[in-house]
Amino acid sequence: MLAFRTEDATFSYGNGFALRQISLSANEGEMVGLIGPNGSGKSTLLRLISGILPASEGEVYLDGLSLRRARRKAVSRMVAVVPQQFQMPFAFRVEEVVMLGRTPFLGAFSDSSSREQAIVTQAMDWVGIGELRGRFFNELSGGERQKVVLAMALAQQPRLLLLDEPTTHLDINHQVELLELLKRLNREQGLTIVAAMHDLNLAALYFGRLVTLKAGRIVADGVPGAVLTPSMIAEVFGACVQVQSHPTTQVPFMIVVPP
Repeated sequence: MLAFRTEDATFSYGNGFALRQISLSANEGEMVGLIGPNGSGKSTLLRLISGILPASEGEVYLDGLSLRRARRKAVSRMVAVVPQQFQMPFAFRVEEVVMLGRTPFLGAFSDSSSREQAIVTQAMDWVGIGELRGRFFNELSGGERQKVVLAMALAQQPRLLLLDEPTTHLDINHQVELLELLKRLNREQGLTIVAAMHDLNLAALYFGRLVTLKAGRIVADGVPGAVLTPSMIAEVFGACVQVQSHPTTQVPFMIVVPP
């Protein structure tokens, strides 16, 4: 069963950049990495799939439901987004930030019930941030904040999780820790995950399918071994690399060749 599907979806900004006739789908339970240079359309595509941006042409479907006819609250109950940057202007405690993920399920004036509190606790336990309860979000490190935002997304109980470069600004141990967590959520919860990735080697390690964008178009879609080739890296990124097999996983591993 498909988690989402786009059919010739197109979107243009005022500066003229566009996603052009994007046709893409993902099965439930897939982990898909979006790769491509800065400005290629990865973030825009995630926003189209989530319904944050409307397609000017074509269609976007979530679980068979056209986003043109869907209510925002209904969409929020199916898909959750972890953005590159999440700003919290007020002094919210960690558990209060995670509770924001329950907003699509709460009435305008309803208080959080014991059931909602239990869902928040479960989301925090999944991510491993129970010890942060009571601390203020704005006082946390970058890695801790990223985990809190992920817990907030999981509190929505989505079927589709979209992440925009989730490892940006994290050091290597937090990058691996976060990606291992996503892999576990995918395996144990059956969560469909689509993430824009900056690091091609990490993308190859953790995503069984890679979709490559260049100038608003999909130019490659497949397993890492078929997508991450020297010719593709040269064409899309303008970089010269050697591609070897990772010593333990056998997935492609890229080594930059200086000019």
